[in-house]
Amino acid sequence: MFGLTVRQRQLMATVRDTARDELLPVALCGTPGTVNRELVKALGRLGLLARLFPGGRAVAALELCLLRESLAEICTEAETALALQGLGTYPVLQSGQDAQVRRWVPAVSAGEAVAAFALTEPAAGSDAAALRLLAERDGPGWRLTGEKMWISNAPEADFYTVFARTGVDAGARGVSAFLVPADRPGLSGEHLEMLAPHPIGRLLFDGVPVTADDLLGEPDRGFRVAMRTLDLFRPSVGAFAVGMAQAALDLAVEHTGQRVAFGGRLSDLQAVSHPLAEVATRIEAARLLVYSAASAYDSGDAGVTARAAMAKLFATETAQRAVDTAIQVHGAKALRSGHRLEQLYREVRAPRIYEGASEVQRTIIARTLYE
Repeated sequence: MFGLTVRQRQLMATVRDTARDELLPVALCGTPGTVNRELVKALGRLGLLARLFPGGRAVAALELCLLRESLAEICTEAETALALQGLGTYPVLQSGQDAQVRRWVPAVSAGEAVAAFALTEPAAGSDAAALRLLAERDGPGWRLTGEKMWISNAPEADFYTVFARTGVDAGARGVSAFLVPADRPGLSGEHLEMLAPHPIGRLLFDGVPVTADDLLGEPDRGFRVAMRTLDLFRPSVGAFAVGMAQAALDLAVEHTGQRVAFGGRLSDLQAVSHPLAEVATRIEAARLLVYSAASAYDSGDAGVTARAAMAKLFATETAQRAVDTAIQVHGAKALRSGHRLEQLYREVRAPRIYEGASEVQRTIIARTLYE
C-alpha cells in the first residue's frame, strides 16, 4: 500500500472503527439534503476536524487522503461533512487575516461552525475563471451582487469563502476572495434537491457589503486562493472515490461468496468473479495514483497538477465502475431504497463532475504532454 507507515495504517483502522461505531449512527439520524450539525459536532468532538488544521497549519495531502478514504468506506455522510469543512476553511487558513483565522478556524475544528466554499456559478462551473459575481466599489469596501450555484452546505453554512470579480480584466485576473459571514444583509439562499443526499444550494447576493477586513489574500488575486485550495483537495477527491469503490467491492465479494445459484456459489462463475477481479485491480491502481499524487504535493515535486488530475480522473471513473459492477452481481435488491449500494450509486456520480469534471482533468493531462 505505497509503503504506508504503521502509524498511517493504524490511523486508517482507527478512523474506520470510529466511523462505524460513533459517526454512522449520527449520520443515519440526519435529514438528507440538510447540514447534519450533530454529525459535524461529533467530528469535532472526536478530533477528526482538528486533524485538518494541525498546529494551525494545513493537513498534509496524504493524511487528508487517508482520512477521506477511511471514512468513505464506512460512512459517506461523515466523509463529506469533514471534506466540506476543510474545503470551506482552508482559504481562511492559507490566506486569511489574523482576526479571521482566530474567529473561524478554532470554531470549525471544534465542530461549532459550518463552512462553505462558494466558487461555482450558473455560467462558471468547469470554467471557474468565468466568474460573474460582481464586487462593486462602495466607499472603502465593496458590495457583492450576483449568484452562486451548486454550493455545498448552502444556504446553512455559518460563513462562506466567496470569489467575486473586483477588476475589469477577464479570466482569472481581477477576482478577489472574501470571507462572508452568513448573517450579512442581502445574503440569502435556497436548498437544491440533488441525487446525492449531502446539502447543496444556491446563494443570492443582493448588494452584500464587504470590506478590506473580509478579504482573503490580496485584492484581484483571489483566483490563486481558490486554486491553492483545489490543488490540495483534488487528490483527496480521488481518495473519497477509492473508499466508495472499496466499500462496493467488499459488499460484492461478500454477497457472491455466499449466494448460491446455478448449482454453486456465484463466485465460482467466471462471469461474476472476473469483473470483480478487474475492479479490484483498478481500485489498487487508483489508490496508488492517489497516494502518489498526495505525496508529490507534500514534497513539493514538479508535475503535481497533472498527477493530481490523473488521480482524480482514474479514481472517480473507477468508483463509478466498481459500484455499478457490485450492483449488477447483487441484482434487484441492491436497487432497493436504503441499501448501501443504492446509496453509493447516488453518491458516486457527483465526484466525476465537481472540483474539475473528468473532461477537464483529461484536458489538464493532455496539456502537460506538449509542454
